[in-house]
This record gives sequence, structure tokens and C-alpha cells, in this order.
Amino acid sequence: MLDKLAYYFSFPLVRHAMIVGLLIALCSSLLGVSLVLKRFSFIGDGLSHVAFGAMSAATVVSVTLKSAASGNNAVAKWITEVIDKTNSMVIILPVTLIAAILLLRTGQNTKIKGDAAIAMISVGSLAIGYMLVNMFSASANVAGDVCSTLFGSTSILTLTVGEVWLCAVLALIVIAVFVLFYNKIFAVTFDENFTRAAGVRAGAYNLLIAIVTALIIVLAMNLVGSLLISALIIFPALSAMRVFKSFRAVIICSAAVSVVCAGAGLIASLLFSTPVGSTIVTADMIVFFMFCIVSKFLRRA
Repeated sequence: MLDKLAYYFSFPLVRHAMIVGLLIALCSSLLGVSLVLKRFSFIGDGLSHVAFGAMSAATVVSVTLKSAASGNNAVAKWITEVIDKTNSMVIILPVTLIAAILLLRTGQNTKIKGDAAIAMISVGSLAIGYMLVNMFSASANVAGDVCSTLFGSTSILTLTVGEVWLCAVLALIVIAVFVLFYNKIFAVTFDENFTRAAGVRAGAYNLLIAIVTALIIVLAMNLVGSLLISALIIFPALSAMRVFKSFRAVIICSAAVSVVCAGAGLIASLLFSTPVGSTIVTADMIVFFMFCIVSKFLRRA
């Protein structure tokens, strides 16, 4: 088994997948604690559905542009290169960011509560995305394309060097934002009313959390798929909360659990040929139940 693993890691694409997977897992765990404590757990689910709809729209734009340029081989080639290099990020990221802002603003409206706003945008985006994929799909295997997008695909194993660098830069931005605004995020997470009374713009930091969450969602789509992203955000935080009580300890433990589970999931996926996203989430679930057992022993002690 070790020889087989060493053979796989001799390929750059596997090393790229491991780097990106660990970075995404780390970023997801940082914001997961705040989202769980603020009862915003399902914002990740809503934004992941929005990202699926945006990806479908990006596919439609790609197909339309390629068809329009089919008469000119040079133009068609240039458009294809641009679309492949951006990996639809230029469409998916802005749409998901706008949805994060709308979810926050709409969730603060007394006429539409936060959970209703998330359900409304989530279901609507999922339905529109599936309809667009069926109407404008460039592939004959529509069901397979949708399934791989929702539950993760092998695209994590076909990352280019440029995509790895892009993911690394975005991950560093997320980590830097969390470190720089750690105290403000801590305050907004635990007592938003007191934070406002102290003169801190709680709304701005809630918006910052939503935007960073949207960024994580876009990064994680290739790793675990649209429907499993919430698990990547929530499970490490819940596992850490079973054992630790302080915010800092929960953050550190959550980050460690998330990175270990992502690494273990990727390795198990390579060795046993299982779906990457599902394997990582299964590893997170196993660790969660282990932490629940440890928590019960600690309480009795």
C-alpha cells in the first residue's frame, strides 16, 4: 500500500490535488466555527447551490461563445483558451459574492427571515442551474455532469499549476482576513449587540464573514461538490466543540481536524478508488463521532 501511495504521489497532479485540498480544508475550518456559533450553518449550503447555478450559467456562456466563434478557428481557439484558463471563476465568484451579500441583507429584513431567504435563493439557484445544464449542455451525459458537480468530481486531479497558484493566493487572502480581523470576528460571533454598542460596525464584519464564506464555497466546489461543501465547513467545527470550550482552542482543533480529514480522505480516495468528496466527508463524520465518544468520557471523568 505504501508503494502504491508513493507511486501515485510521484505524479504532479496528485501533489497539486493534495495541496489544494489541504488549503481548502484549512480555510473552511476557520470560518466554520463562527458560522456554527452564529447559527449561519446553512448559509454555506445556500451559497453552494448558488455556485452550482453560476457554474451552469458559465457553461452556457462558454457554449454560446464557442458556437458564435465556430466560423473562425483562431478566434474559437482564443476563446477556448480564455475559458479554460479562468475555469469559469470570473462568472462563479462574482455571482456567489453577490448572493452572499443578498442573503445577509435579506436575512436582516423583518419580512423575510434568514432561513427563508437561504431556502429561497438555494432552491431557486439549484432549479435554474439544473434547467440550464439540461438545455445547453455540451455533453451527452447530462446526468453524469450534474452528479459530478453536486457531489465532487475527478477535476481535482486535473488541476494545472496556474489553478493551484490561484487557489493558494485565494486561500492566503482568506487566512489573512481571518487573522487580521480575528478580534472583531470573535466579538461579532459571541455578542453582536454588545459589539454594536461598543461602536464596532457589526454589519460590516457580518458582511465580511459572508464574503469570505462565498470565496471558500467557490474554492471547494472542485473538491467535494456543491452539495457536500456544508459538511466540510460544519463537521470540523462541531467535532472541536465536543471537546474544547474556548474559541481559540476550538479554532485550532477545527483546523487540525479539517486538514487531517482532507488528507486522509484524499489518500483513501486514491487507494480505494472512491469519490473524493464523499470520502473526505465520511472521514469528517467518523472523527465527529469519535470526538462525541471522547466528550462523554471527559464528562464522566
